[in-house]
Amino acid sequence: MDDYRKLSHKVALMNSSTTSPDSDSPHSQVQPIIIQVPPPPPRRWWSRIVGTFLIMSIMFNFAMFSMVSSQFVDTSGPSEEYHSGDSTAVDKIAVLEISGTIMSPFTERILKALEKAEKDEHVKGIAVIIDSPGGLVADSHQIYHKMTQVRKTKPMVVSMKRLAASGGLYVAMGAGPEAKIFAEPTTWTGSIGVIIPRYDVSELAQRWGVTADPLKTGEFKDSLSPFRKLTENEEAVWKEIIDDAFVRFVKVIADNRSSLDEAGVRKLATGRIFTADGAMKAGLVDVIGYEEEAIQALQDQLGLTSVKRVKYTSPPTLIDIFTGSIKAKPDPWQTLVEATIPRALYLCSWGLVVRNE
Repeated sequence: MDDYRKLSHKVALMNSSTTSPDSDSPHSQVQPIIIQVPPPPPRRWWSRIVGTFLIMSIMFNFAMFSMVSSQFVDTSGPSEEYHSGDSTAVDKIAVLEISGTIMSPFTERILKALEKAEKDEHVKGIAVIIDSPGGLVADSHQIYHKMTQVRKTKPMVVSMKRLAASGGLYVAMGAGPEAKIFAEPTTWTGSIGVIIPRYDVSELAQRWGVTADPLKTGEFKDSLSPFRKLTENEEAVWKEIIDDAFVRFVKVIADNRSSLDEAGVRKLATGRIFTADGAMKAGLVDVIGYEEEAIQALQDQLGLTSVKRVKYTSPPTLIDIFTGSIKAKPDPWQTLVEATIPRALYLCSWGLVVRNE
């Protein structure tokens, strides 16, 4: 509005100067210049305020809805969803999927799902579906240990899909010696062993003039440093750690496969991969078949004519989104630091595929 007034004032001055009565020239009577300037649009500050309040109101309502919903929904554990079968049946079979690398936070979700199935009196059995290359030693054993507890009251069956190797095979043993293990015709399994990833870039660092000289309190504090060779003492320490995990792996298989003893498992434990046929001949699996067949076998074992199959999911809540608990991208610095942490893994990595014809 101020600009409009200034412009109108300038036009008025121009008109007055061009029609001055003191001029005697006939050409001095110049027609006035008329400039039509549209009035400025009304101020929109009020609409911005209203829009801001509207957005804040929507966010507040979502937050309140999430908090109120939490009073009626058990947010401490996974939620149950219909999978297949008779949706009206009372008796249930829980379908537990273990996929991807076995590590946190997925380990905790699997443990909670097992606990939920254990406490549900309508769940009569559990079908464990595995599609995993394995993962951390501790996480694999945590799931295995929980399965050994739950199987006392909930019979299990295992269905191996694309890959059920190393830690994937380890957790499959949690179903027990009485449980049937199904493997699809194209399943890869096996890879019995332990690995601690380590890289040696000492020659490259020397070529580029990079020297690592950490300040440490003990001989073994930087024993997995990639900037130098391992000493004999360090190799002995890490061998002891790996052997401990390896012996446990062998025993877990021997305890849960009636056709194998520890000596038989050790013959298989070269880290190699088996095809489904090879695994069956080796005694690691029982049936070549698919997930549906495995679940049906469990249903027949339980003597259920009508059953509802359910699965458990752990979706993020609105509170997680609003508070930023879910990170869209990992922190590069955190990723770099965690990459230096030594981890023993029951993990399938560049194994040899062996076909037993």
